[in-house]
Amino acid sequence: MPGKIVHVEFACTDTDRAQRFWSGLFGWEFAGGMPEMDYRMAPITKSCAVAIFSSDQQTPGTPSYYYATDDIDASIARVRELGGQAEERSPVPGHGWYTRCTDSEGNAFRLWQGDGSAA
Repeated sequence: MPGKIVHVEFACTDTDRAQRFWSGLFGWEFAGGMPEMDYRMAPITKSCAVAIFSSDQQTPGTPSYYYATDDIDASIARVRELGGQAEERSPVPGHGWYTRCTDSEGNAFRLWQGDGSAA
């Protein structure tokens, strides 16, 4: 469903501490999600997951929300038409496409299109 939140990322300075917090609060069970970095994911529902990761590029305290879209290229164009900003799409190989965006007021968000053939 377009516009549904499908993923939330929490940047952190201590992934072990963050995992203890979220696991303790909601019982979320995290597993590794990306071999090239300490990126841990926990499924919340069949169509939504959360992730914690250590990052020197994203400030803790600013979660990233990913919204579903059926056509990421059309959504990128629409964001731009409406006065927002959108980067070009990037692949998550074997899973789908995402892009970083801001709305017309500068609020950051991400778009996600699931696509197993993404490379």
